[in-house]
Amino acid sequence: MIFATGDTHGDFTRFSMDIFPEQKEMTKDDFVIVCGDFGIWDNSKRERYWLKWLDEKQFTTLFVDGNHENYDLLASYPVSDWHGGKVQRIGDSVIHLIRGQAYEICGKHFFTMGGASSHDIKDGILEPDAPDFIKQRKKLNAQGAIYRVNHVSWWKEELPCDAEYETAVNNLERCHWKTDYIITHCCPTSIANILGNGEYQPDRLTDFFETIKNRCDYGYWIFGHYHENRVIEKKFVLLYEQIVLIEE
Repeated sequence: MIFATGDTHGDFTRFSMDIFPEQKEMTKDDFVIVCGDFGIWDNSKRERYWLKWLDEKQFTTLFVDGNHENYDLLASYPVSDWHGGKVQRIGDSVIHLIRGQAYEICGKHFFTMGGASSHDIKDGILEPDAPDFIKQRKKLNAQGAIYRVNHVSWWKEELPCDAEYETAVNNLERCHWKTDYIITHCCPTSIANILGNGEYQPDRLTDFFETIKNRCDYGYWIFGHYHENRVIEKKFVLLYEQIVLIEE
């Protein structure tokens, strides 16, 4: 079985037995995919506890990265091969599906591409080593501003680099631009426009996804990021709290 869900932000309580009873019939050969903003954040005692709790579940957890991940911490995990693509193992059965990779899981083909632009930075990014950092932070806090701090609560790696786009294209070419599922955090520009009525600004990643949308032959595109549970144009499945069965 393969299930999918949206952003967890380090809160894995939706996978408790009373909320997700389907896990009673699952094994480590069954999977739950989290569509970004998984929750690799501060390596705190609390975070380590919950990752261990998740790792001990009967199923295997897979995730793509979102815009709210600690990319310095995520980069510390080694890369290995798994099901035809590159991954990072956070635990024995908690696995990061790396950007631009193609996998075969339970006989189905998956293309993955994490990342997204943060929506909660409209008042800027502070540099923690700036001489006036404390003054600026106090000012923004007093204003109720929406901002982030570089390498503390925001990382430029939230969006892919050139090499990751190149890897994605190469793997799509290898698959002849055909896959059963596309798993991402954000979505193509045209779909974001439907969701936000023009509120969400396009960027290189959403435009890249628009190219994939128009060129690739795929069954379903499953994504998170926008904190809704909704189906758009039949093929685009936006998930937040819901856990849905996609393969049985």
